[in-house]
Amino acid sequence: MTTLASPNLMHQAFMTKFPEEAAHVLESYSPQEVIDTLEGLPHKDVAKIISAMSPTLAIDIIKILPEILLLNFIPHMPTTLIANLLQRLPDGHRERILASLPAHVSEDILPFLEYPEDSVGMLMDVNFFTLPEDMTVKESIQQIRTHAPNKLNEIYVLDRQQILVGVLPLRDLFLAPSEKTLEALMKRELPTIHPLENQEQVVEICNEWKVLTIPVTDLDGRLLGIIRNQDIIQVEKEEATISMQTMVGVSKDERALSPPWFAIRKRLPWLQINLLTAFLAAFVVGLFEDTIAKFTALAVLLPVVAGQSGNTGAQALAVVMRGLALRDIRPSQWIRVTLKESYVALANGVAVAATTCTAVFIWSGSWGLTAVIGVSMVISMLMAGFSGAIIPIILRSLKQDPAQSSSIILTTVTDVAGFFSFLGLATIFSRFLE
Repeated sequence: MTTLASPNLMHQAFMTKFPEEAAHVLESYSPQEVIDTLEGLPHKDVAKIISAMSPTLAIDIIKILPEILLLNFIPHMPTTLIANLLQRLPDGHRERILASLPAHVSEDILPFLEYPEDSVGMLMDVNFFTLPEDMTVKESIQQIRTHAPNKLNEIYVLDRQQILVGVLPLRDLFLAPSEKTLEALMKRELPTIHPLENQEQVVEICNEWKVLTIPVTDLDGRLLGIIRNQDIIQVEKEEATISMQTMVGVSKDERALSPPWFAIRKRLPWLQINLLTAFLAAFVVGLFEDTIAKFTALAVLLPVVAGQSGNTGAQALAVVMRGLALRDIRPSQWIRVTLKESYVALANGVAVAATTCTAVFIWSGSWGLTAVIGVSMVISMLMAGFSGAIIPIILRSLKQDPAQSSSIILTTVTDVAGFFSFLGLATIFSRFLE
């Protein structure tokens, strides 16, 4: 004879299989009642339910949650989400939690709590009010009365994965029918900005959208903070070329009207380093001096190979640099990133080599020269794509600023690879170049 499961087991099974629905139900309870309900559940299930809750309620729960339960479920939550929640805690409370977590967990969270100077993340206000899109007007008003701050003009609406999906003015909420959901009332089109963007982007978005507040979201669309109107007013436009300056060895501290001696002191060391790398490339060319003297066409075509490999490396470098800056990729993902960029470089190399071979054969009529430049171009572009991906990752792993020297190192690698592959193949197969 089959017996019915106990109410407690049925209750646990419901929350395990339907964490989003359980989160919706629990949002009508007080934080202490939620904690009493979650105790005894597997840590992964607790993490799923907390992750699906309104961040406002989740913060209230975390503040009074027993430390042992808190430390057990945090490792099972998405890193960006738990970082967002911890950021809204008082500094002392947040530091105690991070210090108590396993080292590998806190090390993953910390980068999402720290933002560079002049970034949007340093400007944003992490105290905002959100509600889930499936909540009714009646439920929302109750949540506002219980958890909302005194000054509230608009509500940011999230889905159960904590992705920002819309915004709703408070006035519209109180005028709507009580059974309507926020999903049916919210405005879906709104500007967002990433926390690692430069603060000058705030001014541009404000001018384009004519808004007084701008949500700050991560790459997955999770709401991290708000740029408010008073902050927008205070933001001054900074240089749009800081990254461009550092990539070519110009200090980000230098301005157009900086004193000449300051500019010289900042630029000269990198020019000297660049000179050494240029001599290295020249040395490679010098190794094949006899071959170049015998076949002058090689000297004509040498800039073509070097130029294409340089552009290929620069493309890979720009993509990886942006990925590292926005924390879209991590140094630990170097294999995946370099394989992808190498594949792209190889495919582009084959396509560009085909065009180059056609032009060179029409110009020279030499099958040998055509084959040499085609093969060397594929090799050099492949090396350039790989180098453009791996160089900034290595520099980041060594705790160096990739923007400061990646371009100079990459130029050396691409020049040497291009010259060596082209002239080396020409030397090996010189009898076919006649």
